[in-house]
Amino acid sequence: MKYLVQYSGGVGSFAAAVECVRRYGKENVELLFADTLAEDEDLYRFLVDTQKALDIPLHRIADGRDPWQVFEDVKFLGNSRVDPCSRILKREICKKWVVERHSPEEVTIVLGIDWTEEHRVINFQRWWSPYVGIAPLTARLSDGSMYDKNRFMLWMENELKVRRPRLYELGFPHNNCGGFCVKAGKAHFLHLLETIPARYTYHEMREREMQRKLGKDYTILREQRNGVKSYISLTELRQRAEQEKQTEEGRHDWGGCGCFSDIPEEEMPKKEKK
Repeated sequence: MKYLVQYSGGVGSFAAAVECVRRYGKENVELLFADTLAEDEDLYRFLVDTQKALDIPLHRIADGRDPWQVFEDVKFLGNSRVDPCSRILKREICKKWVVERHSPEEVTIVLGIDWTEEHRVINFQRWWSPYVGIAPLTARLSDGSMYDKNRFMLWMENELKVRRPRLYELGFPHNNCGGFCVKAGKAHFLHLLETIPARYTYHEMREREMQRKLGKDYTILREQRNGVKSYISLTELRQRAEQEKQTEEGRHDWGGCGCFSDIPEEEMPKKEKK
């Protein structure tokens, strides 16, 4: 049995890989990284360092498009409810790669979410059926402890001499898509504006381009103010921040990235009729 880790370039998926190596032996563990071509430059350094530290195979696959090219091709701007970028650049390409190479009896799929997000495991397992999916960080680890992200990062740096991804150093909760994610909230985008303003400007420009191409003022973000739901563009969010009118509520609206767990019902495998 092979254990194939859905490798995001984040600390969680690396911790899951470490746990699998401890449980099943490094000869039975491999990493699968789906490159969105929108990643932070330091993510690739982290991939190389962690692969060398574990001494296990790393498979890098890519569709060839980045998220914005996908939005243009499907004529739809991704948002917190619908994520064609994750579906096409992550989920579908990974499943295709696995199905072409392994039967369900040969490989177990591993996800790096931990016990704080255990509710996401069900969707992950349903989507991969009939392949078995596991999330080892949701239960006690092989040493009897529960996974702790900060403690693990200290161990990683002190024992393995692997430096944490720079997006974590900048205060981002994940290391995906260069700090950009259509499922992120206002606080996340404000943090991107504050820490990597050139990258924010790029995504702001691409959002405006999509609006022109679609002929509609679609936006990635939406908000609720005074009980009224509305949409807010990255341009408007930046202008508010510059005018220091952003609400305290918005400062806590981080949203979340869940490429392999926040999966729409229509993508789930259909049950066979008896």
